[in-house]
Amino acid sequence: MTQDYRHPATPPPELVQQWDREWREQQNAPVIGWSANLLAYVATRAAQWGADQELEACLRLVEIDGGEDAYDFARYIRAARRPKPPSLKRVALLQLDTLNADLGLEDKGVDLSQIRRALEQLPDNK
Repeated sequence: MTQDYRHPATPPPELVQQWDREWREQQNAPVIGWSANLLAYVATRAAQWGADQELEACLRLVEIDGGEDAYDFARYIRAARRPKPPSLKRVALLQLDTLNADLGLEDKGVDLSQIRRALEQLPDNK
């Protein structure tokens, strides 16, 4: 699945691996233990949580001290910095387009129009 949405505070895999090495060196820990996937998940969630807390704290200050238009400004920043992930419908349509393009299904006489019409009739919510 191609992922359109990515939290702005998702650490790159290399940084997660560096943190893992540093922690193991500090703790004199053996290489066995956490799986790389679990480590990446925990690091990503921690970074995202910290970034979200900082963003909300800053926006509360803007709303408190910013005057009449501050609420709309804070809402705009929140939406720009924390966009919602694409809907399941949008992801499915993108995957259908990718599948069609990658496999050249139209050239092989495969008609995906009914699948596309069915997906397009779904509501846009998650």
